[in-house]
Amino acid sequence: MQTYTTVLTAPEPDMSWQENALCAQAGPEFFFPAPGSSTREAKQLCGACEGRVACLEYALSNDERFGVWGGLSEKERVRLKRQGR
Repeated sequence: MQTYTTVLTAPEPDMSWQENALCAQAGPEFFFPAPGSSTREAKQLCGACEGRVACLEYALSNDERFGVWGGLSEKERVRLKRQGR
């Protein structure tokens, strides 16, 4: 008798927004500044990026805890999640 096992995997997230994201043109230190450093420049760049909403959704869905994603800092994303998005 043969036994079959089905493995369920989550679908891969759509990452196509990264192809045209403005953050790809800046270094990671821009979006992951040292503690206490300003995130203002990163947020300004995010504000002009067409992938900002998809980036933010990705960060919220994947519990990204560090850096600026979708124009929001870690604390701002936590606050947004608490408010129910």
